[in-house]
Amino acid sequence: MVFSSLSFIFAFLPVFLVLYYIFPAKSRNLLLFLGSLIFYSFGEPYYLFLILCSITVNFFIGRGMEHFQDKKHGRTALLIISLLYNFGFLLFFKYTNFFIENINAALRLLDIPWRFYTLKLTLPLGISFYTFQIASYVIDVYLGKTRADRSFVSLGAYLCMFPQLIAGPIVVYSDIRDALKKRSISAYGLDNGLKTFIIGLGYKVIIANRIGTLWNEVCMIGYESISTPLAWLGAFAYSMQLYFDFCGYSLMAVGLGEMLGFHMPANFRHPYMARSVTDFWRRWHITLGAWFREYVYIPLGGNRRGKVRTVLNLLAVWLLTGFWHGAAWNFILWGLFIFVLQIIEKNITLKWLNADNLFAKIISHTYMIFYILVSWTLFAISDFQELGVYLNRLFPFLLSDTAGVGGLSDFTRLLTDYAPLLIASVIFATDFPERLFDRIRGRFSGVVTALVIFWWSVYYLSIGLNNPFLYFRY
Repeated sequence: MVFSSLSFIFAFLPVFLVLYYIFPAKSRNLLLFLGSLIFYSFGEPYYLFLILCSITVNFFIGRGMEHFQDKKHGRTALLIISLLYNFGFLLFFKYTNFFIENINAALRLLDIPWRFYTLKLTLPLGISFYTFQIASYVIDVYLGKTRADRSFVSLGAYLCMFPQLIAGPIVVYSDIRDALKKRSISAYGLDNGLKTFIIGLGYKVIIANRIGTLWNEVCMIGYESISTPLAWLGAFAYSMQLYFDFCGYSLMAVGLGEMLGFHMPANFRHPYMARSVTDFWRRWHITLGAWFREYVYIPLGGNRRGKVRTVLNLLAVWLLTGFWHGAAWNFILWGLFIFVLQIIEKNITLKWLNADNLFAKIISHTYMIFYILVSWTLFAISDFQELGVYLNRLFPFLLSDTAGVGGLSDFTRLLTDYAPLLIASVIFATDFPERLFDRIRGRFSGVVTALVIFWWSVYYLSIGLNNPFLYFRY
């Protein structure tokens, strides 16, 4: 089940909210825990045991760490067991076939006749997200940053909370620890959360789904047959689809959390307005960046051990970030691309990009347009041969491929057909619409705006338009 589905909007959510509001406060964690398991079972009933096992194992490990509070070796052993358990399942389901395929490729290169069979595995929904969440809980207990939860139900509610179970944001236990014990629900929280949910729903259904059809059309034409202008248009469409898809989901999660009495962290802050790659990654998927900074970059030494060590630490972070997004070499290439640009920025160009003058602003935003479109192209196309063809279309003169400069009829047709949506996506990627809505959020005009967006979204869902969530596969 996804948030942008009629079954969630008109069946699951209203029933759950009614029960949640009439249940006594002390029983809400149990209802949230059980309701979240039901929500998850609509998508992956066979993998419910993974989440339940994760809660059980880490619950007892957390309690065990407090039992061994004065015995560092015992606590360290429990931490290692927990990390091996949590990341072991993630590695098994997400990366086993990737490693097998690469081993087989190496064997072919060495002309060795052995081959290993790939496994018939499906990736459990949300495993990349809830693995990071439970790992952060255990690490924080180990470091003494938080006390181990003494309630199995409370820890289960934290890990399984349906607003962020499938695709984040990645909520660290300490951020909502107090709310798990005591939280209040109010008419204001319901109203404000519902409006935030509706804005996210509009981003997802009205913009992301529709502009995603433009990217699909480019793919259906075939990378070999598209012109250079159409290749750039396709990259733009995918970039906007990915942003509004994931940002919309995150806004819906934040809105749902507020309706339930939780204040979840923001996951996006208008990243396409950034003037550098460094700033972009302070604005995009903020909770993932915070997780890697807190649990990888800083433990490795951060920037406290000299320039060489800082570069190596950043390299480790971006290799892991790329690999976290998917079991394919294009994600590693994508991570390396970001790493190289950040190193160049930190040592050479950042002060020029951030300069407070018109020329610097024009240059920095132009630079970021190229970065955004090229980086998401690397992200979108996993097959290296197809990726090479697409890059040839993006840079025909640079790569001496003149085939990419002709055939403008498809570009003209699609640009004309999608022009209003393309313009709208640019406008809504800025902070202007959000600032405008915040001014009218509590007024009658805010209610009318929310109702229009809601029923517009429901209409598109009812006629069966394409409705994927891109981050489900990561």
